[in-house]
Amino acid sequence: MVEQQRRLRTEIPGPRSNELHARKQAAVAAGVGTTLPVYIERAGGGIAMDVDGNQLIDFGSGIAVTSVGNAAPRVVSSVQAQVSDFTHTCFTITPYEEYVAVAEKLNELTPGDHEKRSVLLNSGAEAVENAVKIARAATGRASIVAFDHAYHGRTNLTMALTAKSMPYKHRFGPFASEIYRVPMAYPFRWPTGPENCADEAFATFTSQVHAQIGESNTAAVIIEPIQGEGGFIVPAPGFLRMVAQWCAANDILLIADEIQSGFCRTGDWFACEFEGIVPDIVTTAKGIAGGLPLAAVTGRADVMDAVHAGGLGGTYGGNPVACAAALAAIETMAVEDLCGAAKHIESIMLPRLRTLAEKYGVIGDVRGRGAMLAIELVADVGSREPNPDLTSAISAACHREGLITLTAGTFNNVLRFLPPLVIGEALVQEGMDIMESAFAATA
Repeated sequence: MVEQQRRLRTEIPGPRSNELHARKQAAVAAGVGTTLPVYIERAGGGIAMDVDGNQLIDFGSGIAVTSVGNAAPRVVSSVQAQVSDFTHTCFTITPYEEYVAVAEKLNELTPGDHEKRSVLLNSGAEAVENAVKIARAATGRASIVAFDHAYHGRTNLTMALTAKSMPYKHRFGPFASEIYRVPMAYPFRWPTGPENCADEAFATFTSQVHAQIGESNTAAVIIEPIQGEGGFIVPAPGFLRMVAQWCAANDILLIADEIQSGFCRTGDWFACEFEGIVPDIVTTAKGIAGGLPLAAVTGRADVMDAVHAGGLGGTYGGNPVACAAALAAIETMAVEDLCGAAKHIESIMLPRLRTLAEKYGVIGDVRGRGAMLAIELVADVGSREPNPDLTSAISAACHREGLITLTAGTFNNVLRFLPPLVIGEALVQEGMDIMESAFAATA
């Protein structure tokens, strides 16, 4: 385990990282961007150590992937054992128990006590693609409804579902058809105020679906219970429940995209549990396997089994090493109560973020749940005008002091916080100290 202390031995980035970054620019496609060009050598707990010996506090978790840490002991041991047995056979050719065991765990853990089935895949985007395929096959309908500020991936279909143009969709069209977008219940930016947001957003949603698509033509509604790249937008209370009830009443499938919010991140195993939502289909990835590439679609048995044999799968989907990692990561989440850990992180960070907002009027909104928190920066007190320049400047100031932070939001004006769920309290407090100093120096 890396020593759980922040330590800066060089400027950030240091000379060795700069050398590697020059190599990266010469060898890697320019379209692959880098938020913070420090090249990591070791990592664990809440610390990432770079090739210059700097130890940075991690408030990003590789975008909610390393919730159990970058080198969780159970994951490491399980992966090593599996690698020594075999690395691949392709489950659709000669199957293996690890895939089945992960599917059983997902069927058990995802919301609802109904009979379920799962399919394992490689990435979140691939999970969303397959969820749409399954929904269309099960309903015999084509249309899919997505929301403003949504992010669902970078493939052609998932780019169509994603709301943000730059950098995700710019110059990559045309996109898949029969995708329709409706307003999100975004309390901070709802025109008539947050108190009206849920009811008015729901009324607009149902009206637009009825007029533009028709309920009988709609296969599924896909929604992130807490939107990720869109800015950690928590829907107005009651909105998700109304959408779920409307879907059920119209025989429309509800797909919960839990790729970023799942696996203890928000203080529940899945974010939709907070309001008691039971989706027909759940997509997962990111935190599922401690950093190894794995994703899944889990859903009602009758829905999942509507697809013909051979219609789902892929060469690497449910790779045995990734499955071994997932089983160990899920065990770690349960044994170490990482749902409780997420709530504890919230209890430390949220009050400090709110205090920061009281001091600096440029923080227009503080939101999130568990260890999935964010602040939205605006031009001035009472304004809703996005402030992307200040957001970038604050994040850069944190980077220079050895705190890994991420930005997000449709308007690039959100700082999002995703610390590993195994991070120590002292590192959380120190990270917040750095954040406060960045505001003092920049805002």
